[in-house]
Amino acid sequence: MNNTFSNKFVADEKNVALLQETMWGPNGIRQAEELASHFTITKDMKILDLGCGTGLSALYLVQEYGAEVFATDLYADPTENHERYESLGIADKIVPMILDATQPMPFAKGYFDVIFSVGAYNMFGDNKEMLPNLIPYVKKGGYIAVAFPGLKYEFGDNVPPEMQPFWAVPEVAATVRGFEWWKELFSKAEGIEIVNLSEMVCHDIAWEEYIASLDPKKGEEFALDAEFVDKWTLDMKAAEDGKYFNTIQLIAKVV
Repeated sequence: MNNTFSNKFVADEKNVALLQETMWGPNGIRQAEELASHFTITKDMKILDLGCGTGLSALYLVQEYGAEVFATDLYADPTENHERYESLGIADKIVPMILDATQPMPFAKGYFDVIFSVGAYNMFGDNKEMLPNLIPYVKKGGYIAVAFPGLKYEFGDNVPPEMQPFWAVPEVAATVRGFEWWKELFSKAEGIEIVNLSEMVCHDIAWEEYIASLDPKKGEEFALDAEFVDKWTLDMKAAEDGKYFNTIQLIAKVV
């Protein structure tokens, strides 16, 4: 795929500094670019960005397409995101909000052209209700596009020994699932046509750029109510060593 935006973005030292300060996981700009490559986005579109974190996916959608984005997250500070958008000169195109995607949303049905999510959907969408709940908020002919961390295959009760210390954290075991598990879940939703369901090509480089930004001395434990502490993440990725993790993407057209 074409990584034109991402490659240019990381070639700028100021942007690299921004990524190092804001990445909560594998490079969300790369994931957003690959996700968006499967359908058309235009400047007159309204996009709901679910689980935006520090807003890298919204940054991409505005800078690349000029779309209007509602950048929502349950934990990220919308004021900090707004200040970041102001510093980048794109605040007029982004509405930062606190939003719990598992609750009824404060938007009109059919209001959005796209629902977009990078790096978060597995935290709230691992159930048969979520995708059908999102569909009514998207116009007919619009898209739901999500990318999130997953596994090449479902562990089940056979968690590899090197991964067992990390799978002892209930939130990890519950939300990082295999590709076929997600495929079966998504296939049950009505009212959509699946355009793409696959492993992301940018998985390795997005992880490499994230790992390069981490400080292994910053923390010794995993904080359940915050982002992965650096040392914990580095240890987990070293144990995984490219054998198990993938990044899963779903692009579905509302019909």
